[in-house]
Amino acid sequence: MNKYNLRVEKIGGTSMSRFPEIIDNVILRKKDDCYGRIFVVSAYAGVTNELLEHKKSNKPGIYKLFEEQENYPIRMLALRDHLFELNAGFKDVGLEVEKANDFIGDRIDLAINILRSMDNVLASGYVTRHELLLAARELLASLGEMHSAYNSANILKNKGYNTNFVDLSGWEDGRQLTIDDRIRNSFENIDPYATMCFATGYTKGTEGIMREFDRGYSEVTFSKIAVLLHASEAIIHKEYHLCSGDPLIVGEEDAHPVCNTNYDVADQLADVGMEAIHPKASKPLEINSIPIRVKNAFDPDHPGTLITMDFIAPESKVEIVTGSNAVACLEIHDTRMVGEVGFDLGIMEIFAKYGVSYISKVTNANTIDLIILEKDCSPHLIAELSDKFEHVSTARLAIVCAIGSNIGQPGIMAKAATALAKDNINILAVSQTSRQTNMQFIVERDQFAQAQRSLHSALCM
Repeated sequence: MNKYNLRVEKIGGTSMSRFPEIIDNVILRKKDDCYGRIFVVSAYAGVTNELLEHKKSNKPGIYKLFEEQENYPIRMLALRDHLFELNAGFKDVGLEVEKANDFIGDRIDLAINILRSMDNVLASGYVTRHELLLAARELLASLGEMHSAYNSANILKNKGYNTNFVDLSGWEDGRQLTIDDRIRNSFENIDPYATMCFATGYTKGTEGIMREFDRGYSEVTFSKIAVLLHASEAIIHKEYHLCSGDPLIVGEEDAHPVCNTNYDVADQLADVGMEAIHPKASKPLEINSIPIRVKNAFDPDHPGTLITMDFIAPESKVEIVTGSNAVACLEIHDTRMVGEVGFDLGIMEIFAKYGVSYISKVTNANTIDLIILEKDCSPHLIAELSDKFEHVSTARLAIVCAIGSNIGQPGIMAKAATALAKDNINILAVSQTSRQTNMQFIVERDQFAQAQRSLHSALCM
């Protein structure tokens, strides 16, 4: 396993749904370089949303029906029929459709039976409801990746290649293994230089991969495989480039791919929801000095974005302008704050109680502004803060960030502020640490897109 060029590659759900293109652009792009690569695959686009809930809109899926003890078996059978339709669509690229239908059909039938048993246990009142619901969530999540990984191995096998379906879901495996141990055990007798490995993005472990990582679980599996098998590079295939700005906002003709950056920048992006990789997945790779390459699966000739520990742009510049319009500014104004040591500890204790993490924090003598995700701004949180502090208010705003590995230059903040002012955008709050990797501007929500265009035009062109 310590050979010099093992690559672990993650393929996202949207890309997996275009699998014939993935074969040509990624897997078999260089037919003499198809081994020594482990592919960690997500479920096909929309499948995990149907199993759990929609990742962006939070529209409930099968999991919610189970939680509320509604008619989830009907929905699961409808999903099974949808997966059969997906299978039929891959017949022309080599999938043995009947075998693939039997594989996922059997697992959905068994999953329904397991969930029905859980229903009975829940009704008995003898077990903790929270723990059983977590187990159901893990069971449901595993189905999507089992389906796509099995299909991928079958298709490439029928094209004449040695393949391995590496099922990390622990399906019908009662052994109490940790996530790391299951990965080690699953790859123990596999030579990745002699076979093409397709591993499930979901890994079953005693600690429960979704307890801590929830929908980021496939990237955590990808990261752990890369670290445990000593990969030389961890590659993420997406349906777009990691660009200097959102092409839909700043314009396709102006946005350009970022060729190199570092882990610090990747963390800044993740903090506002523009994840190159889940931060809890990137940290083990960073610690083990494994570079990450983010590639556009549909632009295979482009080398992508290489993320390393020590990259610093040779010339001072902003690499990426991004942000979020799904945030709220939580303002705490209290005249007792001035000169009071540890005053904001009380805020942090309440945040910890409600599982809230802030994106940005701006303070003066008697006011603290905290930028948090709007969905975390619950009535209970506000009520408890209001009981403790003199005045608490909230506003639905946007945060726009200018990020780079080397933006520490005189006048860059002034240049950014001038660009915003020129377009009549008022800066409500601003934040930057002395490390100078991320300038954060809080603006009115209806100015979110224009603020990005203004900053991109002034700083990234």
